[in-house]
Amino acid sequence: MLNGLSEITIVRMIAAFAMLGLASFFDLKKREINDILWIGFSALSAILIFLSPDIWTSLRIVGVSLIIAPVALVLWRFGVFGGADAFCLIVLASLAPMFTLNASQITPFSTLTNAAILSVTPLFVNLCRNVISILRKEDIFEGIDETRTKKIVAVFVGYKAKNPKYSFSLERIVDGKKRLDFSLKHAEQTLFCNDHGVWVTPGVPYVLYITAGFVIQVLYGDLIFNVIRLF
Repeated sequence: MLNGLSEITIVRMIAAFAMLGLASFFDLKKREINDILWIGFSALSAILIFLSPDIWTSLRIVGVSLIIAPVALVLWRFGVFGGADAFCLIVLASLAPMFTLNASQITPFSTLTNAAILSVTPLFVNLCRNVISILRKEDIFEGIDETRTKKIVAVFVGYKAKNPKYSFSLERIVDGKKRLDFSLKHAEQTLFCNDHGVWVTPGVPYVLYITAGFVIQVLYGDLIFNVIRLF
């Protein structure tokens, strides 16, 4: 599959997977990633540009790929994901710009859109978890004074955790009653929940989605583009 690829391209691919692997490991273990990782791999990206047999073409491709940078920074600013996720996308765009091993057309946003699609996976995981709890005759909404509609939504976005870890609370007290809170949680300003037996939504590191999205980009391409092309 790697036949025909230049040595620089192969190095870029290996470096990209190494960066994503390290970022995913540290984010899962500590929920934080040292900026040294991004600095190191961005420096490597710059070095690879000047080692390219066609420097100007390499600069042009990287420049186009970095169109994603302002988008990532805006999403970070509004708390859609954290600073590490934004830096990950930016460095990845410079390290492996528009890289794929198939004939599918991709854009600088392929990894981001693939990651966004994959980020809905927890909805189905939560649903399965809650259905199992209900089948076990557990009263998952015990003490919750809320409408049926909101309870249905809760079944998808969260679950009642006995010992939450790296999750955000979905509960709040209103007039002395427990209510469900579906307000957007700022990725860097919201504290993880430490209470027991409360409804939470899992705080899955977005770097994992970025990593999976990049793998799909490399092996398959842009999920949205390929689905649209089928029709």
